[in-house]
Amino acid sequence: MLTEDDKIPFTAHLAELRSRLIKCFLALGAGFLLCYAFKETLFDILVYPLMRVMPEGGKLIFTAIPEAFFTYLKVALLAGAIVASPVLFYQFWMFVAPGLYRHERRLLGPLIVITTAFFLGGALFGYFVVFPFGFRFLLGFGADYIRTLPSMREYLAFATKLLFIFGLLFELPVVLTCLSWVGVLSVATLRRNRRYAVVGAFVVAAFLTPDAVSMILMAVPLMLLYELSIAAARVLARRKAERAAAAGEKAA
Repeated sequence: MLTEDDKIPFTAHLAELRSRLIKCFLALGAGFLLCYAFKETLFDILVYPLMRVMPEGGKLIFTAIPEAFFTYLKVALLAGAIVASPVLFYQFWMFVAPGLYRHERRLLGPLIVITTAFFLGGALFGYFVVFPFGFRFLLGFGADYIRTLPSMREYLAFATKLLFIFGLLFELPVVLTCLSWVGVLSVATLRRNRRYAVVGAFVVAAFLTPDAVSMILMAVPLMLLYELSIAAARVLARRKAERAAAAGEKAA
C-alpha cells in the first residue's frame, strides 16, 4: 500500500485512467477489425443453437433494409470484445495495482488469467448448455397457425444479453475471493450463508432461464462456483495467517 508520502496526485490517477482506457479502446478496435473479416462465419456460429431446434425450413429474417449490415457490425464488435477481453481485464487490474501491497500484486497475473477464463467459461456454458434447452422450450410455443420468424436483430440482442450475463455470473468466485482477500468477507461468513446462496442460485436461474431443466443446469454450476469461492478464500486466509506468523517471528 502506498504510504502517506507516496500518494499519487488525483491528476496522475486521471492520466493513468485515460491511458488505460485508450489501450482498452485500441485493443477493442483491433479485435473488431480482425473479427469483421469473419462476420458471416461468426454470426453462423452464434445462431447455430437456434437453427438446430428451428422447424424444418426455418430461417432468420431482417425487416429493415440496414438491419443485416448493422447486425454483422454488432457481431464483429461482440467477438472483438471477447478477443480483447484479456487485454481489457489486464488494464483494469493494472489500474487497481498501485493501491495494493507488494505481495498482493504478485497475485495479479493469475487473477487476470482466472478472471478472463471464468468470463469466457460462463459465456461458453450459456452457449453450449443453456441455449439448446432454452431455445427448444421457447420454440415449442409455436403451432400450425403460428410461424416462427425470428429476426437477426432480435436474436443478436437476446443472445448477447444472455452470454454477457452468464459470463458475469461465472465471475462469482473471483468477486467473493477478492472480498475475502481484502477482509470484507470471511470463510466463516461464506459458510454460514451457504443455504442462502443455494436459494439465490435457484432464484437467479429461474429468472434467467425459461424452463425447469435449464434452471437446474444453471443453478448447479452457480452452487459449485460458490463452493469454489469458499475453498479459494480458505487458501488465502491460510496464507495470510502464515505470513502474519512469519512476520511476528522476524519481529521477535
